[in-house]
Amino acid sequence: MTVRCPKDRKTELECSTLSGNLAVQCCSDCKGTWIPAAEYEVWQSQHDRTHDLPATLDVDYVQSPFDMKAALCPECNHYLSRAKVGLKTPFYVERCPNCNGIWCDHGEWEVLETLGLHTAIEHLFTSEWQIRIKARETAEREREATIEKLGKDLAARVFDLAERLENHPNGDFGVAYLMRRFDR
Repeated sequence: MTVRCPKDRKTELECSTLSGNLAVQCCSDCKGTWIPAAEYEVWQSQHDRTHDLPATLDVDYVQSPFDMKAALCPECNHYLSRAKVGLKTPFYVERCPNCNGIWCDHGEWEVLETLGLHTAIEHLFTSEWQIRIKARETAEREREATIEKLGKDLAARVFDLAERLENHPNGDFGVAYLMRRFDR
């Protein structure tokens, strides 16, 4: 069976490997990678699987121009579902809901590997994971807005105080005190 690129449906995929011994198929045109579910499951069983968000999502990455293009599974022709990986430059990993094969556009596997997410890609597709990513993105936007409004120095002091109060057994008293000071 000829397996074609899910993005352009014309280019025949070529056999290759990732991370040493994960058998995959690559597109010579867009440089994307198809990871058959059976191959991934065997490879995955040989590696520790992570379930946590990485400490940072701040990785240099240039989004593939094909990332926003809808794709069909090269094995069973179903539309691939997408899971957002929330970096400063977010991207979407795609997975077939029917056969569980995975598509990574050019460079995405390397980012997943850097973040330690490559061993548990199925977790990216859970609502729990997506909620955690959205919460992290919201917290980062709030942090950036605080720095913009207060300046770096005062914002750093506010963040430090917030962390100290959060870790103190009576920190809620300190928060209540501050709220009363500004509730005038």
